[in-house]
Parts: sequence; structure tokens; C-alpha cells
Amino acid sequence: MKISAQEEYGLRALLQLARAETQGESLTLGRIARLEGISTANAGKLMWILNKAGLVQSQRGTKGGYRLARPASDIHLNEVISVLDNERVEAHCKSYTGVLDSCVHTGDCGIRPVIVELHQIVDNALSEITLSQLLGTEATVDAVLHKIQSTKPRAESIHAQV
Repeated sequence: MKISAQEEYGLRALLQLARAETQGESLTLGRIARLEGISTANAGKLMWILNKAGLVQSQRGTKGGYRLARPASDIHLNEVISVLDNERVEAHCKSYTGVLDSCVHTGDCGIRPVIVELHQIVDNALSEITLSQLLGTEATVDAVLHKIQSTKPRAESIHAQV
């Protein structure tokens, strides 16, 4: 699975807001942009998408800025990725780059179930991780993720039926 720049920077912006939340602060677009090394326009686009989805709230005025709409412990990564994902799994053939107008396998594709299943596995894994679990050092986050992984039963192998 590939994480797009929009998904990554959206997650990073939400983590900045989660950190600010622990100190009772909100962040301006300019500050989010500076903290993440992105343009203010890009930060604005991300905040617009996240605000529209109900993940962040904005407040105007001198003490205004952006805040998480819910506690970081209530925001799961699969929800964030779903909001920021430009290309849904169901539309994977739309990225077809062959010489014809569309993919020749749109009616009966043996690859589609594999792609859908892989995305479901990733979605299930991301549904177990909250923004609050990503606050901390890389080592502590890695330990948290390994702890989550070790408490889950192993996924059954995918067997192709011919």
C-alpha cells in the first residue's frame, strides 16, 4: 500500500494538532505549514478537507486557529486515511495506463479481490491505531504498534482457488 503525500501530511498535521491539544492550544494555518514544511496553501487545503470531514474545527479571531474536533484517542487512522484518500480501492482500474480507453479486465478481474482484501487488511490494522498512540518518540510509537500487533490473531493466508 502506498501512502500519498496528502495522506501523510494530513496525518502529520493532525498529530501537530494533537500535540497542541495536550497544551490547550490551537494552531494557525501558518504555524501548521511551518511545523510541517509545507505551503500555507497546502496546509489550508488539508485543513479544509479535515474540517469538512469533522476531524478538525476552526475558530476565527486573534485566539483562533485549528483544533481537533474530538480527542486524539477517538480518532482512528483508518478514518483519517479514508477522508484523505483520493483514490478508492473500488476505482483501482481507473488508474489504468494502457493503450486502450479502459482496462480490459473491468468485467471479470482476478486481481481485484486481492487488492480489495489487502486494502481491507490495512484498513482493519489502521482501525486499531489512534492519533494519541502516535504521540511520542519513534521508539515509543514503535513499541505501541508492536504491542497492538502482538495482541491480534494472525490473519489467515489467502489461498487462490483455481
